[in-house]
Amino acid sequence: MEHGGGHEIGAHKLAHFAGLTFNLDTLYMTWLTMAIVIFIAVLATRRLEMVPRGWQNGVEYLVEALMVQIVGTIGPKGKKVAPLLITLFLFLLVGNWLGLVPSFTSPTNDLNTTLGLALMIVLIVNLLGIWNKGLGHFKHFITPNVFFLPINIIEEISKPVTLSFRLFGNILAGEILIIILGSLLPIWMPIPSVIWLGFSVIVGVIQAFIFTMLSISYLSSVLQDHH
Repeated sequence: MEHGGGHEIGAHKLAHFAGLTFNLDTLYMTWLTMAIVIFIAVLATRRLEMVPRGWQNGVEYLVEALMVQIVGTIGPKGKKVAPLLITLFLFLLVGNWLGLVPSFTSPTNDLNTTLGLALMIVLIVNLLGIWNKGLGHFKHFITPNVFFLPINIIEEISKPVTLSFRLFGNILAGEILIIILGSLLPIWMPIPSVIWLGFSVIVGVIQAFIFTMLSISYLSSVLQDHH
C-alpha cells in the first residue's frame, strides 16, 4: 500500500490489487456516503405520518421539489427514472459535504468518481433511448444530415467529460481553499475560514443540483414524447 500524503492536495491513499490501483480514501468516503444516504432514507420512512414532520418532512420536501423538475422536464415517463435521479442528487449532496468535515474528503473530489457517475448517466440515456425508440435512437447522430455525424459524436463524448470535470473541479477547489485558509490563518482568526465553509456548503448544493439537472436534460431527450 502506498500513501499519498494524508492531506496533501490531490493525494490519495493507494492500494494495488490484480494489476489495478485503488484510491482507498475515495472508496471509504463513497461507502460512507452511501451509508448516510441509506440511513437518511430509513430514518425518513421508518414512521410515516399523514402530517410529516422531522426527517420525513425534510425528505418529502426535497423529493417533491425534485419531482417537479423531473416531471416538468421529462414528462410522465420521468416518474420511472425519478428514484435514480433523486438518489443521485442525495449521493452528490452528501458526498460534496463530506469534504467539509475535518479529516474527511469528498468522494466527488476524485475524477474517478465523477467520471464514473457521468458515464453511468450517458450509458443509461442510450439504453433508455434504445428501449424507447429502438434503433431509431441513433438517428440523432445524423440529424439534420449525415455530415453532422462527427460533430454529434464529439458532442456525445463531451457530455461525460463536462459533467465529470465541472463537479470534480469545483469540489476539489473548495477543499483546497479550506486547507489553505486553515493553514495560513491563525487560530484566533477563524472568520474567513467559516465564511468560506458556509460558501462551500452552498456550492455543494449547487453542484449536486447542476449535475442532476443536466442528467434530467439528457434523459428528457430520449424519454420525452414528441408530438
